[in-house]
Amino acid sequence: MKALILAAGEGKRMRPLTYERPKVMLPIAGKPLIEHLLEEVKEVGIDDFIFVVGYHDETIRDYFGNGERWDINLEYVTQKTQLGTADALRKAEELVENQFLMLNGDTIVSAKDIKKVISNGVNMVLGVIEVENPEDYGVVETEGGRITKIHEKMRVPISNLVNAGVYALDESIFGVLPRTDKSKRGEFELTDSLQLLIESGETILWEKIEHWLDLSYPWNLLTANEFLIGNISPLNRGEVEENVIIGGKVSIGAGTVIKSGTYIEGPAFIGDNCVIGPNSYIRANTSIGDNCHIGNAVEVKNSVIMDGTKIPHLSYLGDSVIGSRCNLGAGTKIANLRFNDAPVIAKGMDTGMRKLGTIMSDGVKTGINASIDAGTIIGNNTLIGPGAVASGNIEKNSRVY
Repeated sequence: MKALILAAGEGKRMRPLTYERPKVMLPIAGKPLIEHLLEEVKEVGIDDFIFVVGYHDETIRDYFGNGERWDINLEYVTQKTQLGTADALRKAEELVENQFLMLNGDTIVSAKDIKKVISNGVNMVLGVIEVENPEDYGVVETEGGRITKIHEKMRVPISNLVNAGVYALDESIFGVLPRTDKSKRGEFELTDSLQLLIESGETILWEKIEHWLDLSYPWNLLTANEFLIGNISPLNRGEVEENVIIGGKVSIGAGTVIKSGTYIEGPAFIGDNCVIGPNSYIRANTSIGDNCHIGNAVEVKNSVIMDGTKIPHLSYLGDSVIGSRCNLGAGTKIANLRFNDAPVIAKGMDTGMRKLGTIMSDGVKTGINASIDAGTIIGNNTLIGPGAVASGNIEKNSRVY
């Protein structure tokens, strides 16, 4: 059996973090999102993969290559224009045969649940999940073990059971792809193709997924990171100086130096060739990428920090996502809590999170003593001057003084 993973889209709701990379390559718990999914699929015994790529496909191709590092066989097909999931599947028609597994590359599902979906071996099967907000997904109508109808984003959902984006399909799906019309969103939806199969008398079964992460907005990375980082194995491939305290599960990459006086609470992940400390405080559920510097008297809590970012000294950031190649001036402070303890608002939306700092995209620089308000979204290459206060939704290439 082959696994077909859809990874062509940008993930527009993840902006500004996706200006330089596709959504599936956003890092959580030390790895790109799609790598976590790949490892779960491999755990069920599947070694042949097909990635459908498109937006910034070079980042995926350069990272995964032919899959040798993961002991898999990896092929690519390109969806130059993102016209929907059915169109993406059509691009891969010549590479799959018999039954195959298909997954959305921007979700995390466990090997245990994948195995349930593919274990039938004969019929087509759709993985479904119960959610609190079914209006945001394709709602599934069932009768016994069969799916009778798939409703795309109902205003008044008939149930909480939705499409989880995990499919066991066979070659019959390709017979209805040419007859699939564009949806109201202007895309060719795989759910419409499946509905055509159901109406033609094909049986599509369903299996309930227990563990599922769907990442729609930038702050969802923090939830996913917290969920996944708890599974890391303690590892030290770097250098830890005297008077460093490490508690819990912490992974330290090759070439990384943890300087004296630093306190690290696991679970935490620190990549390769980083310098942490002296006297840094890295709190639980923090993921730090490669080539980062977290300096003297810096406190980091429950955050994702991407490759090449420097936070040299005397700064605080909590519950934040910091992009690559950022540089925070001394004394930069990021608020993460509202005075009234209400959920933080970001991009004009209620995030549902009581604590949320900033979503800072790539190449942002702050001056000394800059302050960033809770829920602030900062676009690429923005400069925030010394002593400035940043708040709200700041577009890329902005200047804040």
